[in-house]
Amino acid sequence: MRKAIIVWGGWIGHEPEECAHRVAELLRADNFAVEVTGDLGIFGSPEIAKADLLVPVITGEKIEKAHADALVAAVRGGLGLGGHHGALATSFKESAPFRYVSGVTWVAHPGNIIDFRVNVTRQYDPVMEGIPDFDYRSEQYYLHYDPSVEILATTSFSGDYDAAARDVTMPVAFKRRFGSGRVFYSALGHVASEFDHPYMRLILRRGLCWAARSER
Repeated sequence: MRKAIIVWGGWIGHEPEECAHRVAELLRADNFAVEVTGDLGIFGSPEIAKADLLVPVITGEKIEKAHADALVAAVRGGLGLGGHHGALATSFKESAPFRYVSGVTWVAHPGNIIDFRVNVTRQYDPVMEGIPDFDYRSEQYYLHYDPSVEILATTSFSGDYDAAARDVTMPVAFKRRFGSGRVFYSALGHVASEFDHPYMRLILRRGLCWAARSER
């Protein structure tokens, strides 16, 4: 049985504890042993590197450089890293090592909560198989992302809320390899109720399973 560690914290507007438990439900359905904790001190623990998947459901906060460096090394060694929305994209924004391994940084969401379209760009990838393009209501994330990512789904900005973003196509979901480890990110899931959207939930569930260490 693979082990996942979910760490929640930071800005309460993202409902981190509730979302952490919704993520745990998805992973338990795929036969993961799951530990959910609100103790950010776990990043200094060797238990992180022993896990198969790490999901930080954290907005903001700070991580010590030594802990961030250890996390980077753990992912290089095979630890899976994954998250949704603010997780990864807004976690530990002051940490260069964390930004390097996560591969994504949130910078804006013009219009705040709006309706937008998600376009599946890799229909035959196992993470996206059988999922059509779909409408979604949430924050439409404008991201800075690593050029190494494999983009699975995108969204296009109309420019109605910020002309600077007009006609920009931005990743909604991606995966990447980092050494022997894998990283998955989905921009969907601003609050816990969004887990009720079937495609949001399925993309995240499949993506986290893909990211998790497959063997030791």
